Amino acid sequence: MLKAMLEEAWQAMGANRLRTFLTMLGMVIGVGAVVLMISVGQGARYAVNQTISTMGSNLFILGSGPSVSGGVKGSTLFTLKMADAEAIEELDHVEVVAPYHHPAPAQVQFGANNWKSSVVPTVPGYLDCRVWNTVAGRPFSDSDVRSATTVALLGWTVAQKLFGDMDPVDKIIRIQGVAFTVLGVLAPKGQSLDGRDQDDTLVIPLTTYQRKLFGESFRGSVQLMMVKAASSEAMPGVEKSIAALLRQRHRLREGVADDFSIRNLTAVAESAAETTRIMSLLLGAIASISLLVGGIGIMNIMLVSVTERTREIGIRLAIGAREQDILLQFLLEAIIISVAGCCIGVVLGIGGALLTNALTGTAIIISGSSLLVSFLVAAGVGVFFGYYPARKAARLDPIESLRYQ
Repeated sequence: MLKAMLEEAWQAMGANRLRTFLTMLGMVIGVGAVVLMISVGQGARYAVNQTISTMGSNLFILGSGPSVSGGVKGSTLFTLKMADAEAIEELDHVEVVAPYHHPAPAQVQFGANNWKSSVVPTVPGYLDCRVWNTVAGRPFSDSDVRSATTVALLGWTVAQKLFGDMDPVDKIIRIQGVAFTVLGVLAPKGQSLDGRDQDDTLVIPLTTYQRKLFGESFRGSVQLMMVKAASSEAMPGVEKSIAALLRQRHRLREGVADDFSIRNLTAVAESAAETTRIMSLLLGAIASISLLVGGIGIMNIMLVSVTERTREIGIRLAIGAREQDILLQFLLEAIIISVAGCCIGVVLGIGGALLTNALTGTAIIISGSSLLVSFLVAAGVGVFFGYYPARKAARLDPIESLRYQ
């Protein structure tokens, strides 16, 4: 019986092909828009999460603060000391402390090749905090820092610009005219959250920077420190411990402002991830409006179909058809239109997502779960909006229907 109803529904839709196509078009556009927007949204979330993962996890950035006199902020001094880093490393739930300076622009040369990059002066723990491994060579050691050795680690971009396909390890480069030996090449990191190329970097020992490259008027002081906590759960306690320790070591009386700053990178990363998640939901919600419009279109056309076929419905009821048979007949027509439109919409949505990726390079993720949800929602919309016209057809009075002209 169900097979006969499906065949009859197909014939009824085939009798008005243009109208059926236009009705289906609403679902095609709706499902296609949902698939496209979800793919782009999930791709954006993935890209942000990948960028966040390159920063490292459970990190704090400590910065030297400005001098304060009479409530007035003065020039920024290097209030953080190397001894502070050693003391912080003794705190509970602190894994690594890495003092470093702001990246400084520098001209780098190898043979005839010349490239302007950023030099990060730091200690070996910096790579541990950033979870930054070498793909060639080795990182520098604590002894290199103590001896102020002229060695460098190249970011992936710098290695490509200066050496191309050549192995850079043990080669001599010049940074601001000073000869450095390349110890290794760092693994690619990609862009940071602010769009900066993290691989356009050279990492050198902090003491080498201070003594042999740019010079440093505040020996033993640093601009910044990166602190890695043992876990995300321990971060609030670690932050309070660091603040209390630094105030004590810097002899800051109660009521005096901190001469340092603490920034929770995990909180910043979570905020960026949450913003992207909300954007994904918003894109999906906007696209879902198209599904709603498509459902309303199905209901309108089905109501017109009921009106046109009133006499046919009366004849069926008169020869013994039950109300549930009429209800199922019209409901099947609505579901067929909805599901067929959904299938075409899924194909168009996937094609649109792939085209967006090809033309703009935007990351996209086409997941089976999102396609399944789109399909089920579209079918549900067809049932929901097709039920009222089908119910109206089933409740027609047979006598009045037979008299209908």
